This record gives sequence, structure tokens and C-alpha cells, in this order.
Amino acid sequence: MKIIETSISDVLLLEPTVHGDARGYFMETFREAWFKENGIDLRFVQDNQSLSAQGTLRGLHYQLRQPQGKLVRVVSGELFDVAVDMRKDSATFGQWVGEILSAQNKRQLWVPPGFAHGFYVLSETAELSYKCTDYYCPEHEHTLQWNDPALGIEWPLLNDSPLLSGKDSAGLLLVEAPHYSFST
Repeated sequence: MKIIETSISDVLLLEPTVHGDARGYFMETFREAWFKENGIDLRFVQDNQSLSAQGTLRGLHYQLRQPQGKLVRVVSGELFDVAVDMRKDSATFGQWVGEILSAQNKRQLWVPPGFAHGFYVLSETAELSYKCTDYYCPEHEHTLQWNDPALGIEWPLLNDSPLLSGKDSAGLLLVEAPHYSFST
């Protein structure tokens, strides 16, 4: 697997080695020892998968308690995946990374604990699969406003109105949102 650094050093784009022939392909998407050797020494406890229609925007979600690191990949389709640094003591607090993930490019995004996560579906549908380092805990979940001007996320919107859930429509601005402080 190849590591591609992003503009935030803790968020990594991972490109698997794909072994293919006329029958199809094989790739390894996770190996605990490789991740440990490359500085991601966390235990994954939950796997999630979602299917979303074109134009759907999910996020930006994070859990203040039980923060989740996420290893994200697309099983079918294509989407724009985003991580926002919510660690108040970080030099990159409030900054974001966005990457195109697709079944075709087979890339994965490592979103560490302390980041909000969201995505926007570019293809007709997209299936997203991700491993989490902690359990989903709705009572500790928060949502950032996807279009907060302070974040300035450059979403590749197909139209002016993404499909949003009620929770995502009611997201908080960065200035209002609770954040992580790992130094305490």
C-alpha cells in the first residue's frame, strides 16, 4: 500500500497495490501490522457501510466523547470525502482535506480521531464502507454546518441544493461547535 500525504499531515490517502488479470483483481485493504508500522496504531471496533444517491451530502459528523478514527473507502460509485480538524490545540484546527474516492481509484482516506467527517455523492449512487476506532455514540455526536464560510470547503456540487438529512441541515458553525482539546 502506498501512503499519499495530504495538506493535513495526520489525514492520509492510502492507495492499495492492486493485483489484476483477465479474471478481475485482488487488493489488501487492511493489515494491522502495516498500519502500526506506518504510525496508525489503533484498534478498529466497528465497520459501517452506507448507500447514498447522487447529490447526497452526509456530514460533517464527529463525536466529542468516544472520538472515532475512520478508514474510509468506496465499494461502488464515486464521492468527495472530507475531513475537518476539530482539535482546538492543533495548528490545523478548522482546516479541511477533501479527496475523490471511488470504486475505480480504490483509494482509502484515513480520518484520525478528532476530525469531523462528511462526503458528497458524485455518481448515480455510491456505497461507502469504513472501519471505526470507537463505537457510534449518538448522544455524543455533533454536526458541523457543511457550508460554513469559515471552513470554506470547496464541495464539487452538481447543483445548488445537496440532499441533506434534518440533522445535517441543522449543523453548527465552526465558531459555535464544541471541539476537542487533547492537551487537558
